[in-house]
Amino acid sequence: MRTTTDRSFREQLLEGIPASLPPKPESRSVLSHAPARKQILSREEKRLAVQNALRYFPKAWHEELAPEFAGELNEYGRIYMYRFKPAYEMYARPIAAYPAKTPEAAAIMLMIQNNLDPAVAQHPDELITYGGNGAVFQNWAQYLLTMQYLATMTETQTLHVYSGHPMGLFPSSREAPRVVVTNGMMIPNYSKPDDWERYNALGVTQYGQMTAGSYMYIGPQGIVHGTTITVMNAFRKVLKTGENSRGRLFLTSGLGGMSGAQPKAGNIAGCVTVCAEVNPAAARKRHEQGWVDELHHSLDELVLRTRRAMEGREVVSLAYVGNVVDVWERFLEDNIYVSLGSDQTSLHNPWAGGYYPAGLSFEDANALMVEDPDAFKKKVQQSLKKQVDLINAHTARGTYFFDYGNAFLLEAGKAGAAVMAENKIDFRYPSYVQDILGPLCFDYGFGPFRWVCTSGDPQDLKKTDQIALEVMNGIRDRAPEEIRQQMQDNILWIEQAEENRLVVGSQARILYADAEGRTAIALAFNEAIRKGELTAPVVLGRDHHDVSGTDSPFRETSNIYDGSKFTADMAIHNVIGDSFRGATWVSIHNGGGVGWGEVINGGFGMVLDGSESAARRIRSMLFYDVNNGIARRSWARNPEALFAIRREMERTPEMRITLPTLVDEDIIDKAIEK
Repeated sequence: MRTTTDRSFREQLLEGIPASLPPKPESRSVLSHAPARKQILSREEKRLAVQNALRYFPKAWHEELAPEFAGELNEYGRIYMYRFKPAYEMYARPIAAYPAKTPEAAAIMLMIQNNLDPAVAQHPDELITYGGNGAVFQNWAQYLLTMQYLATMTETQTLHVYSGHPMGLFPSSREAPRVVVTNGMMIPNYSKPDDWERYNALGVTQYGQMTAGSYMYIGPQGIVHGTTITVMNAFRKVLKTGENSRGRLFLTSGLGGMSGAQPKAGNIAGCVTVCAEVNPAAARKRHEQGWVDELHHSLDELVLRTRRAMEGREVVSLAYVGNVVDVWERFLEDNIYVSLGSDQTSLHNPWAGGYYPAGLSFEDANALMVEDPDAFKKKVQQSLKKQVDLINAHTARGTYFFDYGNAFLLEAGKAGAAVMAENKIDFRYPSYVQDILGPLCFDYGFGPFRWVCTSGDPQDLKKTDQIALEVMNGIRDRAPEEIRQQMQDNILWIEQAEENRLVVGSQARILYADAEGRTAIALAFNEAIRKGELTAPVVLGRDHHDVSGTDSPFRETSNIYDGSKFTADMAIHNVIGDSFRGATWVSIHNGGGVGWGEVINGGFGMVLDGSESAARRIRSMLFYDVNNGIARRSWARNPEALFAIRREMERTPEMRITLPTLVDEDIIDKAIEK
């Protein structure tokens, strides 16, 4: 376990913007860097971008910094302020290492540093955690100021953060959230992809993804559980009674941020996983972290190894360092049967490194996207069309393909690929939420609950695993038949969590649970803290990819069929409701997961300190955070949600939800015919 006793670390956090101008770095670090963004600003807009950047610093520094920032803007398409990156190591220290007047503020500082830890973050020098553009902050000045504010805030102040920019500390109350975060909240007519490019380059907004800008990312573990549930249930859809997934092939792509969870999920689900990744550094990182078993650079070698794994009924994950389009093509030619297929490249960001087209090397693609964005866009669309044609050929042989909510089908459809159903409205392949997570999990209230042990002690995490397992076993014994499978899958997950080596960065865990489970687990944690069985506070949170945190018509709410899936009331109500029911911090974002302008999503963090106040907040906030979404899903007439909300109202007489009256289809048909 890493610790810090360096007093200068605390002093630097308290200092914020340094008193003297730090030296300019001679070169960028050897870490993985974000691709250069396209040059979209006019000359006058570039002037404005530099002017915006300089307002963080004393006037005496402007003459030296102005050309430096202009140079960054011209070379990288953004002003990151590399000079101001702190010299100390970036990782989540034990909570006691942070200078803060409240444990809540210290916990948030810990979470921010975890999101920027090079072991966790995709492009840490650019403050990007995952997804190619999911940022914690736009620049290092924002980081420095935010950490200073957190180090000095009291329990009656709230920090408001506008797309990475710390607006400042405002007087509030002990019951109010300590931090309120917004990311990319644009006027609707200014929420197209090029708007993000322009206004992010100006330094006035950012793409916070889902959990990056909420300080709640916990590495690929954060998605591996949902991916495992998805893969397990996808196999249940295609396998016959008595069959299992050993030796069956799951083909997908992406090892960068969240996509790095796929090989680990495949291993847990018990299949052969082939995952293609064009970025050699990303593939090596996941291999070194133990998230993928083998690296392969040759298609011939990959074909031979895949055949051997399938014939030997192995459970193994194989990374191909290259383009997935080539793998789909070669497996088709060589008649390698793919049981499950998907894709998890960052197609919410198709023109700036989220998807690399077939036929170009990684280096050539990075150069083309900046030098000739139109030509790069054409290459991407051609590649998507070819990839879809190959997938269609595989599905004709029996492959089950599902969209993983990364905007793959959305962007492929825009490119003119053959992805539409016969009605020309729906996609021919379902979203994994439509087919699996929606009806099996979200409608019943099950979603990605997570926690972080702020002590940094693996023994605390082990203790929380034991507590969660005891709670889940107790609930399973009295659970109705409708959710027994979900309960059992999650019990198996938490039983195997330690041996599956899921931790990257902070001592964190994720577990799919409903409101009853989340509340019971959280209360048990709080009691363990009170008794000293856990040595430091625990941070609760969840992925925004959940029951009620996100309105996303092509992912989280894709199984909403009453016409309301393009509305965003649920996510807004969720964040507002959580904020006055006890969240320590709340966030609301535009664009997480499937792209700028395509989704509104919200999240929270809650610090448990063993107090009765924390117990009260647990009961109030976690209950609402889940049931808000079940209520919306039940109003959409989803049968699983109707079951869940009726069950909850029986348990909680104070809750009264408007339920839909179901109408016979023939009555509607007759009325419309008239």
